[in-house]
Amino acid sequence: MLGMVQPTQNSAGALSRLQTQKPHLKSICLQYLLLNSHCFCLLKNGMGLIIFFLCAYVPKTEAGHCKWAEVLKDLERIKTSKDIDVSLYTANADEDEECQELVMRCFFLETEVIIQECRIKNCSQTQDVWNIWKNGNESFEKNKLTSTKSEKCKECEEYEEKNFTEFVQNFEKVIQRDCKH
Repeated sequence: MLGMVQPTQNSAGALSRLQTQKPHLKSICLQYLLLNSHCFCLLKNGMGLIIFFLCAYVPKTEAGHCKWAEVLKDLERIKTSKDIDVSLYTANADEDEECQELVMRCFFLETEVIIQECRIKNCSQTQDVWNIWKNGNESFEKNKLTSTKSEKCKECEEYEEKNFTEFVQNFEKVIQRDCKH
């Protein structure tokens, strides 16, 4: 015999626990409460159907997610490398906002120098450096250059050459700044 499955705890208790959970869990729990409790009555009207559709079918995006998250992870892995000993054109982390995209491109272009260095020296982090370069290029191919070169913005070669450690530190700062916008 088929019967209706009852939630193991009452909805009021579940709702109070819901308020203390992380945001992505709240969404899952809310869907559970709507689907598994006596809230099917919401589906009887148009607004209930809209809410159900939004909860069930709209893809979730994590708040605060940065498109450069994978690059940051790879930078974290390579920044302590003793294998990489190069001087690289290094943009300042506090460049003018309108130069941000061009600064990012410069950092990704300089990763090609690191890749060449790693090929010569057979670095242990070659794959991580390659991932940084690949992720940067893919992102810039998807999002064609939107900023025009301002007179304020420098060419990559106009920046001071710095050691690898300083390069990675500035690169991380620039990415973090970009992620905040």
